[in-house]
Amino acid sequence: MTSPPIRCRLLLGLICGLLLAPLAGAESLRFALVAKTVDPIPFVQAGLGCAEAARAEGDSCILLGPAGPPNFRQQDHILGEALEMGLDGIAVSVSNSRWLAEHSLQRVGRTPLITFDADLEPADRHLRRAYVGFDDRKFGRRLGELAQRLRPQGGLLCLLAGNLYDPNVDIRLRGLREYLSGGRGSERLSGEVGWREHERCPLYTAGDQSVALRQMATMLNSPGVDLIVSLGSWPIQDPERFRRSIGPLLAELQARGTRPPIVIGVGEPNAQQLALLDDGLVQAYLAVGFRELGRLSYRVLKRLAQGEPVPESTLIESRIYLPK
Repeated sequence: MTSPPIRCRLLLGLICGLLLAPLAGAESLRFALVAKTVDPIPFVQAGLGCAEAARAEGDSCILLGPAGPPNFRQQDHILGEALEMGLDGIAVSVSNSRWLAEHSLQRVGRTPLITFDADLEPADRHLRRAYVGFDDRKFGRRLGELAQRLRPQGGLLCLLAGNLYDPNVDIRLRGLREYLSGGRGSERLSGEVGWREHERCPLYTAGDQSVALRQMATMLNSPGVDLIVSLGSWPIQDPERFRRSIGPLLAELQARGTRPPIVIGVGEPNAQQLALLDDGLVQAYLAVGFRELGRLSYRVLKRLAQGEPVPESTLIESRIYLPK
């Protein structure tokens, strides 16, 4: 039986999507992005990018997904309902590849389906037509490059990850370890080229900012931690909350000379997030453009709906942000 909260969120997504769409004509096509969660800024940006690109061509694109922290069972349910809506194409950001493959994706049928942001595992990729997103291994390696720039001599590292089942996080983690180990492999760092991982890390936030902030505060208070890298934007989803929660602790550590640098992977940072960087609360961002991701997802879906060929993958480059 459908739980009312999920159905309400689905209907709300439809209403919001229709408000962003033009009046549908006979030739207009309807598409949807199914996110891991509709709350974080990056997925909102992706939804806006898809809606803008679709509207420019007389089509519509809506953003669907569970509210709150990512929940793969809720996402699976919403994806299943979207597949029954007669849409002309769907792009899904995968929260748990095996679960989706064994449940909602069994009903794909003739609906063109692609993945965006997070891909299916290799064994499940026959269920989608293309991937639009980022090279997460390269993203992880670039995070490692930033870590090396800030701590050339290496040190004790703590990593913040997202959901244990999130394919993005696992690939980024391997890329970062490969870079910091000097190419010696993707296993846990234990002294390679001067880098070690804290015994309690990586810490999994489950995509929840409250959890991420508690974990970051704990690690900042842990003796010997030399650098914190968040593989995603969970700690700064609400930038002012990060400032209130972590700012005083960072000032105290700075006064004692024991403050570790912080590196965070983000979507395109907004003004408040850039202010954290310029005020010294974060030392570096590695960003990817989710609005462009939404635009590209629409274009790939449109080509598929029109029976045209598309590349197996379309990738967007990341961009480094440092303080002014």
